[in-house]
Amino acid sequence: MLKYTIRRLLGMIPMLFLISIVVFTLAKLMPGDSLSGEIDPSNTDPEYIETMREKLGYNDPIHEQYFRWITNFFQGDFGKSTRYKIPASEIIMERLPNTILLGFTSLVITYILAFAMGIYAGRKPYTIGDHLIGGANYLGLALPSFVAGVFAIYFFSFKLGWFPSNGSVDISIEEGTLAYWISRFHHVFLPALVLGALSTASYTQFLRNDIIENSRKDFVRTARAKGTPESKIYNQHILRNSIIPIVTFLGFDIVTLVSGAIITETIFTYPGIGQLFLNSVTNKDYPVLMALTLMFSFLTLIGNLVADLLYGIVDPRIRVE
Repeated sequence: MLKYTIRRLLGMIPMLFLISIVVFTLAKLMPGDSLSGEIDPSNTDPEYIETMREKLGYNDPIHEQYFRWITNFFQGDFGKSTRYKIPASEIIMERLPNTILLGFTSLVITYILAFAMGIYAGRKPYTIGDHLIGGANYLGLALPSFVAGVFAIYFFSFKLGWFPSNGSVDISIEEGTLAYWISRFHHVFLPALVLGALSTASYTQFLRNDIIENSRKDFVRTARAKGTPESKIYNQHILRNSIIPIVTFLGFDIVTLVSGAIITETIFTYPGIGQLFLNSVTNKDYPVLMALTLMFSFLTLIGNLVADLLYGIVDPRIRVE
């Protein structure tokens, strides 16, 4: 497995190189100019603008600009945000913990709901409970996240007053205290619930269908013929094989942990990476936009690798070499 991992990591290098070229090219082709946020907006003197372009290297050949950008990127210098006037790395690291907390909380909610409903529906298929769970899943698949977010804010924040409708923490609470972390979870729970509940549908259906399919296989019939208790058959034989596809999804969820849900964070005005990405597109903040896009691409490749490794770990029939 170590050789396989090293080979996959080395294979990511040319892929990341090609992705970086695409990201840089798209940024250059976008309307406007990333220089617009780095000069004095009150000074429209053409000579001053041309001097700044020369100073910042915007008149250099395109390949020199690319290699300068990618070299600085891998050294941790993502450039300076044209909107916030600070290094892009600082604004990304400031938002990153919020998105990690949102992603982790939503994943916990997703897996708890998916396992509870999937196991019940799989063990009791074609019952009223199974049909109700199936209906809820189809509703979750069909309901857009922005609609669910608006309704959640209306009922749970405005009508019931259970959760705040925006922000990530109460600014009046001192950082590092127990009340601070309670406030953090209080603010993150509602967007995490929306994000996690909508993601539950596909997980639940996968688990339910796999349990039904595995319960009809020969090894289960053999276990029943030997007099094995039904609970042991489901827990050790059926469920163990049925969770394999669910576990492998964890690798792809790594991207969700960091990128977050752009729509959900925007609706709840939650200061995370997703909202930062959307704002960087709207405000033509190219340094932040390019850094986030390349970072998401890298995490997608890592997620694929983790998914493959997990598949080999949870399924003893598969060996990655």
